[in-house]
Amino acid sequence: MFILYPDPYSLPTYCIGPFQTKDISLNQLLPDSDRIDSYFHERFGDFRFTYTYNGREAIHLALKHYKLSKNDVVTILTTSGNFYISSCVTNEIEKFCKWSREILPETKVLFVNHEFGYPYPELRKLKLLNLPVIEDCAGSFFSEDNEKTIGRTGDFVIYSFPKMFPLQVGGLLVSASHINHNYSGQIQAGMLRYIKNVLSEYIGRKDQIISKRIKNYTELRGRFEESGLSERFKLEKGIVPGVFMFRTGNHNINLPELKKHFWAHGIQSSVFYGEDAFFIPVHQALTEFDLDYFYEVMKVFIQKAE
Repeated sequence: MFILYPDPYSLPTYCIGPFQTKDISLNQLLPDSDRIDSYFHERFGDFRFTYTYNGREAIHLALKHYKLSKNDVVTILTTSGNFYISSCVTNEIEKFCKWSREILPETKVLFVNHEFGYPYPELRKLKLLNLPVIEDCAGSFFSEDNEKTIGRTGDFVIYSFPKMFPLQVGGLLVSASHINHNYSGQIQAGMLRYIKNVLSEYIGRKDQIISKRIKNYTELRGRFEESGLSERFKLEKGIVPGVFMFRTGNHNINLPELKKHFWAHGIQSSVFYGEDAFFIPVHQALTEFDLDYFYEVMKVFIQKAE
């Protein structure tokens, strides 16, 4: 059985990313390694990469390159096309200029968010607009689209390591070969060494990470469908999910209350604002019992609401 409505001082901790408290100790045991550099060189080819403190710093450095004025516009495009966008993105843009969800005459940069591991469709067509493109792959580190364009089309590409690996910090800014500038992230040498060690260890487990996320997604989808809660994004070949997102279906669910309910059970989660949809963790560190716990937490909310 599972303890539902636990004492708030004895909550479990389930994050969207795979970092767990035990990783503080486990990561200390890892040897120094630069294997991750070789991986990035092979993956990105002529593109250059810079380690950053987090994904937000990578966004900041990319935007800074364009010397935007306060009346310029960065247009944000997303996989779903709805109006959900993280404040982590908009807050960085607002340090330079305005932002919009539409392409306007004032648009100087396109910011493409591959949401939750799901690639933005027809990415190549955006290049026909002759506008710079920043790809946000923060939650899409391993995902691929049919045309192999994700992470290879933008002038800049953003990654956030904690969304895929057991880390608390770390990002990457990848810049195309025609970008003539040297970037330097505000990251201390000791922290960079730590980040590289962890990435070097876990990049060797790439296949296991991908397969476990897909397995967890499939397991959650099957459980939640039993209660009439279907997946929001279709899991297609090449996609490595960043979350499990589900529609609330015919249930009359108060989504802000559902968020409080999940957090009260130690589960990081959120509303997919603008739609009747919600997302929870799906990462590779979750066990089958964890997935059962998530489903029981969901079921008891539905039962109480109805």
